[in-house]
Amino acid sequence: MTTGRIVLAVIMFAVSVLSFTASIFQLREKGLLFNNAYIYASDEERRKMDKKLYYRQSGTVFLFVGIIFLINGIEIIIKSGWLFYVVMLTAVSVIVYAVVSSVKINKLSKERKDDKN
Repeated sequence: MTTGRIVLAVIMFAVSVLSFTASIFQLREKGLLFNNAYIYASDEERRKMDKKLYYRQSGTVFLFVGIIFLINGIEIIIKSGWLFYVVMLTAVSVIVYAVVSSVKINKLSKERKDDKN
């Protein structure tokens, strides 16, 4: 294995560890909420929103991203070729999850607003 491949694998594993760490913090609802809905919301909207749903969504996405980088790091080391398809399946899964969970969160938020009115 060349030095370049080793360095690339180490970078993949490091990013994976960072993603898993971010996932743990998000799932425990600790730290800054890394979610576009929260980041782009006004201060008033932030106070009103149910952050628990957004923390769970962000934590799950970071978990998937960590898995993707972990599998890529393993692929660099073992050069199997077929792990590419596992990465692609995982990437598609995380995109589908993000879209579906965003729709569900928005629907639930609208229902809660309607119940208050």
